[in-house]
Amino acid sequence: MYRDPPVVAAATRALWALLRERLCASDMVDVPDALDEAIAHDAAWLDPRLLLAQTCSYPYAVQLRGKVRVVANPVYDHPGCAGATSNSMVIVSRESAAVVVGDLRGRTAVINDWRSNSGMNLLRHLIAPHAQRGRFFGQIIVSGSHVASIAQVAAGAADVAAIDCVTYGNLARHDPERLRGVRVLAETVRTPSLPYITRASSTDAELVALREALFGLIADPAAKDVRDTLGLRGFEVLPESSFDAVIGLEQEAAACGYPSLA
Repeated sequence: MYRDPPVVAAATRALWALLRERLCASDMVDVPDALDEAIAHDAAWLDPRLLLAQTCSYPYAVQLRGKVRVVANPVYDHPGCAGATSNSMVIVSRESAAVVVGDLRGRTAVINDWRSNSGMNLLRHLIAPHAQRGRFFGQIIVSGSHVASIAQVAAGAADVAAIDCVTYGNLARHDPERLRGVRVLAETVRTPSLPYITRASSTDAELVALREALFGLIADPAAKDVRDTLGLRGFEVLPESSFDAVIGLEQEAAACGYPSLA
């Protein structure tokens, strides 16, 4: 889910290499040599061969529950993160006159995906109290990724976007030039960070092995550079009920008469 800028992609590959060593040492079989970077991220979620992937909290809460098993939620040290939770940075152009969210009425919002918690669900919840007759924005466009959304806001093709704080933090840390044309107007509430998942048919022993491998990396001196690059500080196994908060935000927006981002 996080592979931009390139240094983050490289660190993710290195993270997998370290995980693979631990999984093989635990006698787990059929551990892939390398990450599959060709498959679409959402296509991997329900692949019966899935060993480990990261998903978004919103599709997990509304689509994947009971169809995959949650391994753990990552803890990042980026601004906007607290424990195994994270928020979105609501950004506007550096030249935007907007001071508060209400100033964006009638403007164009860009989202990465209609199923995104950070790009759509958290933004919908933030905007809901300001909506009138189910509408707030003049137009919604879909960019396909948070990085593309940032570029569109910076270029003036859109007026506002909600950007996952880990994506924002990765760019701020490793490629700040790409944020030069935008600024943070507001921050959303926090929900569970993007969980690591495995296939539903995974055994309890396999789940334990995956968790032990992840937690072992946090204490491993050999993984320090990888952890620092990714801003990764730990993992938590959250109660299943933690993901109810994601659906709760959707319900709160609907109760305000704003069931869809519009």
